[in-house]
Amino acid sequence: AADLNYGQRAPYTVNQPLNAYSWAGPYLGANLGYEWGSVSNNPAKPSGFVGGVQAGYNFQNGPWVFGVEGDIQAAGADDTFAPWKFSNPWFGTLRGRAGYAFSNVLVYGTAGLAFGELRAQTFGWTESHTTAGWTAGVGAEVGLAPNWSAKLEYLYIDLSSSQFAITGVSNGYSASVVRAGVNYHF
Repeated sequence: AADLNYGQRAPYTVNQPLNAYSWAGPYLGANLGYEWGSVSNNPAKPSGFVGGVQAGYNFQNGPWVFGVEGDIQAAGADDTFAPWKFSNPWFGTLRGRAGYAFSNVLVYGTAGLAFGELRAQTFGWTESHTTAGWTAGVGAEVGLAPNWSAKLEYLYIDLSSSQFAITGVSNGYSASVVRAGVNYHF
């Protein structure tokens, strides 16, 4: 029985067109951008540069790409109006992504959870609140090499209001973010 031929097994392969770019799998990257926003119940309009890191995982079915992405950003957005200074020193998101791939070009929409800090300062007093909210946006990503891609993305972020003792009112924060980044795909 040891000499019986059971046949050759072919290696497992996925049918893909030659030269097709694969978006499937985990990735890690960095980004830089600009943020501009507004504070509810106050005329302050914080704005400034942002930068951070992102990580995610994509699934691909033909040209359709679905995935999840999380990021954390350091932000220099601040503004002073009269005696009030408001700033957004950091924020992060956890989002779902869905898009369509034209070989090495991916266009996508994204939405999910946003969280971050809103800080108020006046007359030497500082108060900050970390709150959660929601985010939504669109983007495009281009595969530059088998493991590298570059992206351009727009996000709208809305953090919920909370009661600030030093302002005497409930303040929240909403902002737009445009950022460019690079990703390494494993």
